[in-house]
Amino acid sequence: MTSTWDMPPEPTPEPIPPMGWVRVALRGGALAILVFGGLLILLLVRVFERPIYGLRRPVTPHVTQFVCRNAFRVLGMGFATQGQWMKQRGAVVANHSSWLDIFTLNARKRIYFVSKSEVAGWPGIGWLARATGTVFINRDPKEARAQKQIFEDRLLAGHKLLFFPEGTSTDGMVVLPFKSTLFQAFFSDHLRHEMHIQPVTVVYHAPDAADDRFYGWWGEMDFGSHLLKVLAAPRQGKVDVIYHDPVAVDDFPNRKTLAAHVEATVRSGMPNDRQG
Repeated sequence: MTSTWDMPPEPTPEPIPPMGWVRVALRGGALAILVFGGLLILLLVRVFERPIYGLRRPVTPHVTQFVCRNAFRVLGMGFATQGQWMKQRGAVVANHSSWLDIFTLNARKRIYFVSKSEVAGWPGIGWLARATGTVFINRDPKEARAQKQIFEDRLLAGHKLLFFPEGTSTDGMVVLPFKSTLFQAFFSDHLRHEMHIQPVTVVYHAPDAADDRFYGWWGEMDFGSHLLKVLAAPRQGKVDVIYHDPVAVDDFPNRKTLAAHVEATVRSGMPNDRQG
Protein backbone atom coordinates (compact mmCIF):
# COMPACT_ATOMS: atom_id res chain seq x y z
CA MET A 1 0.00 0.00 0.00
CA THR A 2 1.18 3.50 -0.77
CA SER A 3 0.93 5.31 2.58
CA THR A 4 2.39 8.61 1.39
CA TRP A 5 2.96 10.27 -1.94
CA ASP A 6 6.09 12.16 -2.75
CA MET A 7 4.31 14.60 -5.05
CA PRO A 8 6.48 15.31 -8.09
CA PRO A 9 7.11 18.92 -9.10
CA GLU A 10 4.60 20.32 -11.52
CA PRO A 11 6.05 20.52 -15.03
CA THR A 12 6.77 23.91 -16.55
CA PRO A 13 4.43 24.49 -19.52
CA GLU A 14 6.35 24.34 -22.80
CA PRO A 15 5.75 26.91 -25.56
CA ILE A 16 3.16 25.81 -28.09
CA PRO A 17 4.46 25.89 -31.70
CA PRO A 18 2.40 27.44 -34.54
CA MET A 19 0.97 24.10 -35.69
CA GLY A 20 0.09 23.37 -32.09
CA TRP A 21 -2.11 26.47 -32.02
CA VAL A 22 -3.81 25.27 -35.19
CA ARG A 23 -4.64 22.00 -33.41
CA VAL A 24 -5.83 23.96 -30.36
CA ALA A 25 -8.20 25.96 -32.54
CA LEU A 26 -9.55 22.95 -34.45
CA ARG A 27 -9.88 20.55 -31.54
CA GLY A 28 -10.86 23.21 -29.04
CA GLY A 29 -13.56 24.62 -31.30
CA ALA A 30 -15.01 21.19 -32.03
CA LEU A 31 -14.86 20.22 -28.35
CA ALA A 32 -16.60 23.45 -27.28
CA ILE A 33 -19.40 22.90 -29.81
CA LEU A 34 -19.79 19.29 -28.66
CA VAL A 35 -19.78 20.07 -24.92
CA PHE A 36 -21.86 23.23 -24.85
CA GLY A 37 -24.16 22.06 -27.62
CA GLY A 38 -24.74 18.90 -25.63
CA LEU A 39 -25.30 20.97 -22.49
CA LEU A 40 -27.97 23.03 -24.24
CA ILE A 41 -29.76 19.88 -25.44
CA LEU A 42 -29.51 18.36 -21.97
CA LEU A 43 -31.01 21.44 -20.30
CA LEU A 44 -33.88 21.55 -22.80
CA VAL A 45 -34.66 17.86 -22.30
CA ARG A 46 -34.41 18.27 -18.53
CA VAL A 47 -37.19 20.87 -18.60
CA PHE A 48 -39.59 18.06 -19.53
CA GLU A 49 -37.78 15.21 -17.79
CA ARG A 50 -37.71 16.77 -14.32
CA PRO A 51 -41.49 17.26 -13.74
CA ILE A 52 -42.29 13.82 -15.18
CA TYR A 53 -39.58 11.67 -13.58
CA GLY A 54 -38.25 13.72 -10.64
CA LEU A 55 -34.95 12.27 -9.41
CA ARG A 56 -34.93 9.61 -12.10
CA ARG A 57 -33.26 10.68 -15.35
CA PRO A 58 -34.07 8.19 -18.10
CA VAL A 59 -33.03 10.44 -21.00
CA THR A 60 -30.43 13.09 -20.13
CA PRO A 61 -27.63 10.68 -19.12
CA HIS A 62 -27.61 9.41 -22.71
CA VAL A 63 -26.81 12.96 -23.86
CA THR A 64 -23.91 13.09 -21.39
CA GLN A 65 -22.59 9.74 -22.60
CA PHE A 66 -22.76 10.83 -26.23
CA VAL A 67 -20.80 14.00 -25.49
CA CYS A 68 -18.15 12.27 -23.40
CA ARG A 69 -17.57 9.39 -25.80
CA ASN A 70 -17.23 11.72 -28.76
CA ALA A 71 -14.87 14.01 -26.86
CA PHE A 72 -12.20 11.32 -27.30
CA ARG A 73 -12.88 11.21 -31.03
CA VAL A 74 -12.44 14.98 -31.20
CA LEU A 75 -9.16 14.75 -29.30
CA GLY A 76 -7.99 11.79 -31.37
CA MET A 77 -7.39 9.88 -28.14
CA GLY A 78 -7.82 6.12 -27.80
CA PHE A 79 -10.49 4.81 -25.42
CA ALA A 80 -10.88 1.18 -24.37
CA THR A 81 -12.72 -0.66 -21.60
CA GLN A 82 -12.45 -4.06 -19.92
CA GLY A 83 -14.94 -5.83 -17.70
CA GLN A 84 -18.67 -5.54 -17.16
CA TRP A 85 -20.64 -2.59 -15.83
CA MET A 86 -22.55 -3.58 -12.70
CA LYS A 87 -26.33 -3.91 -12.84
CA GLN A 88 -26.94 -3.81 -9.08
CA ARG A 89 -27.77 -0.65 -7.18
CA GLY A 90 -24.83 1.14 -5.66
CA ALA A 91 -21.80 3.29 -6.35
CA VAL A 92 -18.62 3.31 -8.37
CA VAL A 93 -15.18 4.27 -7.03
CA ALA A 94 -12.09 5.00 -9.10
CA ASN A 95 -8.61 6.43 -8.93
CA HIS A 96 -8.37 10.09 -9.91
CA SER A 97 -5.60 11.60 -12.02
CA SER A 98 -7.02 14.12 -14.49
CA TRP A 99 -9.88 16.44 -15.42
CA LEU A 100 -10.28 13.98 -18.29
CA ASP A 101 -11.78 11.56 -15.76
CA ILE A 102 -15.06 13.44 -16.23
CA PHE A 103 -15.20 12.31 -19.86
CA THR A 104 -13.58 8.92 -19.22
CA LEU A 105 -16.00 7.73 -16.56
CA ASN A 106 -19.12 9.14 -18.21
CA ALA A 107 -18.36 7.74 -21.65
CA ARG A 108 -19.53 4.16 -21.17
CA LYS A 109 -22.37 4.16 -18.65
CA ARG A 110 -24.51 6.65 -16.77
CA ILE A 111 -23.02 7.79 -13.47
CA TYR A 112 -23.35 10.84 -11.25
CA PHE A 113 -20.25 12.33 -9.68
CA VAL A 114 -19.91 13.16 -6.00
CA SER A 115 -17.82 16.31 -5.69
CA LYS A 116 -16.76 18.89 -3.14
CA SER A 117 -19.11 21.86 -3.02
CA GLU A 118 -16.47 24.33 -4.26
CA VAL A 119 -16.63 22.78 -7.73
CA ALA A 120 -20.19 24.08 -8.17
CA GLY A 121 -18.81 27.62 -8.36
CA TRP A 122 -16.06 26.93 -10.91
CA PRO A 123 -16.70 28.62 -14.30
CA GLY A 124 -17.51 26.11 -17.03
CA ILE A 125 -16.86 22.94 -15.06
CA GLY A 126 -19.29 23.96 -12.32
CA TRP A 127 -22.08 24.59 -14.82
CA LEU A 128 -21.54 21.22 -16.45
CA ALA A 129 -21.38 19.47 -13.08
CA ARG A 130 -24.68 20.94 -11.89
CA ALA A 131 -26.44 20.22 -15.19
CA THR A 132 -25.37 16.56 -15.23
CA GLY A 133 -26.66 15.86 -11.71
CA THR A 134 -23.45 15.96 -9.66
CA VAL A 135 -23.94 15.52 -5.90
CA PHE A 136 -22.07 18.27 -4.07
CA ILE A 137 -20.70 17.54 -0.60
CA ASN A 138 -20.08 20.36 1.87
CA ARG A 139 -17.60 19.54 4.63
CA ASP A 140 -19.59 21.57 7.17
CA PRO A 141 -20.65 19.12 9.95
CA LYS A 142 -23.89 21.09 10.38
CA GLU A 143 -25.01 19.90 6.96
CA ALA A 144 -23.97 16.27 7.38
CA ARG A 145 -27.47 14.94 8.08
CA ALA A 146 -29.09 16.75 5.13
CA GLN A 147 -26.31 15.62 2.79
CA LYS A 148 -26.61 12.04 4.00
CA GLN A 149 -30.30 12.15 3.12
CA ILE A 150 -29.56 13.45 -0.38
CA PHE A 151 -26.99 10.69 -0.80
CA GLU A 152 -29.48 8.01 0.23
CA ASP A 153 -32.30 9.43 -1.90
CA ARG A 154 -30.15 9.43 -5.02
CA LEU A 155 -28.91 5.88 -4.45
CA LEU A 156 -32.39 4.53 -3.73
CA ALA A 157 -33.62 6.26 -6.90
CA GLY A 158 -31.23 4.01 -8.82
CA HIS A 159 -28.49 6.56 -9.46
CA LYS A 160 -24.99 5.12 -9.59
CA LEU A 161 -22.89 7.68 -7.75
CA LEU A 162 -19.17 7.89 -8.47
CA PHE A 163 -16.59 9.27 -6.09
CA PHE A 164 -12.81 9.38 -5.79
CA PRO A 165 -11.78 8.02 -2.36
CA GLU A 166 -8.20 9.28 -2.74
CA GLY A 167 -9.57 12.76 -2.08
CA THR A 168 -7.29 14.41 -4.65
CA SER A 169 -5.97 13.90 -8.15
CA THR A 170 -2.50 12.48 -8.83
CA ASP A 171 -0.04 12.30 -11.71
CA GLY A 172 -1.56 8.99 -12.79
CA MET A 173 1.45 6.98 -11.64
CA VAL A 174 0.18 6.01 -8.19
CA VAL A 175 -3.00 5.06 -6.36
CA LEU A 176 -3.22 6.85 -3.01
CA PRO A 177 -4.79 5.33 0.11
CA PHE A 178 -8.58 5.49 -0.01
CA LYS A 179 -10.28 7.63 2.61
CA SER A 180 -13.09 5.64 4.17
CA THR A 181 -15.35 8.53 5.24
CA LEU A 182 -17.85 8.44 2.36
CA PHE A 183 -18.14 4.66 2.59
CA GLN A 184 -19.90 5.05 5.94
CA ALA A 185 -23.08 6.20 4.18
CA PHE A 186 -23.51 2.75 2.66
CA PHE A 187 -23.74 1.12 6.09
CA SER A 188 -26.99 2.81 7.05
CA ASP A 189 -29.95 0.50 7.61
CA HIS A 190 -31.61 1.91 4.49
CA LEU A 191 -28.74 1.02 2.18
CA ARG A 192 -26.34 -1.67 3.34
CA HIS A 193 -28.52 -4.66 2.37
CA GLU A 194 -29.09 -3.37 -1.17
CA MET A 195 -25.91 -1.56 -2.17
CA HIS A 196 -22.90 -2.76 -4.14
CA ILE A 197 -19.62 -0.99 -4.86
CA GLN A 198 -17.80 -1.39 -8.17
CA PRO A 199 -14.07 -0.56 -8.22
CA VAL A 200 -12.81 0.96 -11.49
CA THR A 201 -9.21 1.49 -12.53
CA VAL A 202 -8.40 4.31 -14.95
CA VAL A 203 -5.02 4.13 -16.71
CA TYR A 204 -3.81 6.93 -18.97
CA HIS A 205 -1.07 6.18 -21.50
CA ALA A 206 0.89 9.19 -22.72
CA PRO A 207 1.53 9.91 -26.40
CA ASP A 208 4.70 8.39 -27.85
CA ALA A 209 7.86 10.11 -26.59
CA ALA A 210 5.90 12.20 -24.06
CA ASP A 211 6.31 12.14 -20.29
CA ASP A 212 4.35 9.27 -18.73
CA ARG A 213 2.54 11.89 -16.63
CA PHE A 214 1.29 13.76 -19.70
CA TYR A 215 -2.40 13.48 -18.80
CA GLY A 216 -1.90 13.81 -15.04
CA TRP A 217 -3.31 16.94 -13.42
CA TRP A 218 -2.26 17.41 -9.83
CA GLY A 219 -1.17 19.87 -7.16
CA GLU A 220 -1.67 23.49 -8.20
CA MET A 221 -1.48 22.86 -11.94
CA ASP A 222 -3.45 25.37 -13.98
CA PHE A 223 -6.43 23.87 -15.81
CA GLY A 224 -6.17 26.21 -18.81
CA SER A 225 -2.50 25.44 -19.46
CA HIS A 226 -3.06 21.72 -19.13
CA LEU A 227 -6.05 21.83 -21.49
CA LEU A 228 -4.01 23.71 -24.09
CA LYS A 229 -1.18 21.17 -23.81
CA VAL A 230 -3.59 18.29 -24.47
CA LEU A 231 -5.30 20.07 -27.36
CA ALA A 232 -1.97 21.02 -28.96
CA ALA A 233 -0.39 17.55 -28.88
CA PRO A 234 0.53 16.33 -32.42
CA ARG A 235 -0.40 12.81 -31.39
CA GLN A 236 -2.53 11.59 -28.53
CA GLY A 237 -2.22 8.62 -26.22
CA LYS A 238 -5.06 6.52 -24.88
CA VAL A 239 -6.98 5.61 -21.76
CA ASP A 240 -7.93 2.16 -20.48
CA VAL A 241 -10.88 1.77 -18.11
CA ILE A 242 -11.05 -1.49 -16.15
CA TYR A 243 -14.36 -2.41 -14.50
CA HIS A 244 -13.74 -4.86 -11.66
CA ASP A 245 -16.37 -7.17 -10.15
CA PRO A 246 -18.73 -5.30 -7.80
CA VAL A 247 -18.84 -6.27 -4.13
CA ALA A 248 -21.82 -6.27 -1.76
CA VAL A 249 -21.62 -3.82 1.13
CA ASP A 250 -23.15 -6.53 3.35
CA ASP A 251 -20.00 -8.64 2.87
CA PHE A 252 -17.93 -6.19 4.93
CA PRO A 253 -18.16 -5.44 8.66
CA ASN A 254 -17.36 -1.74 8.39
CA ARG A 255 -16.34 1.12 6.10
CA LYS A 256 -12.59 0.64 6.65
CA THR A 257 -12.52 -2.95 5.48
CA LEU A 258 -14.67 -2.05 2.47
CA ALA A 259 -12.41 0.90 1.56
CA ALA A 260 -9.29 -1.26 1.93
CA HIS A 261 -10.71 -3.95 -0.35
CA VAL A 262 -11.74 -1.64 -3.17
CA GLU A 263 -8.45 0.26 -2.90
CA ALA A 264 -6.49 -2.97 -3.36
CA THR A 265 -8.71 -3.92 -6.29
CA VAL A 266 -8.27 -0.57 -8.05
CA ARG A 267 -4.52 -0.75 -7.51
CA SER A 268 -4.38 -4.28 -8.95
CA GLY A 269 -5.58 -2.92 -12.30
CA MET A 270 -2.65 -0.54 -12.65
CA PRO A 271 0.49 -1.50 -14.61
CA ASN A 272 3.14 -3.09 -12.38
CA ASP A 273 5.26 0.08 -12.29
CA ARG A 274 2.30 2.13 -10.99
CA GLN A 275 1.11 -0.05 -8.12
CA GLY A 276 3.17 1.70 -5.45
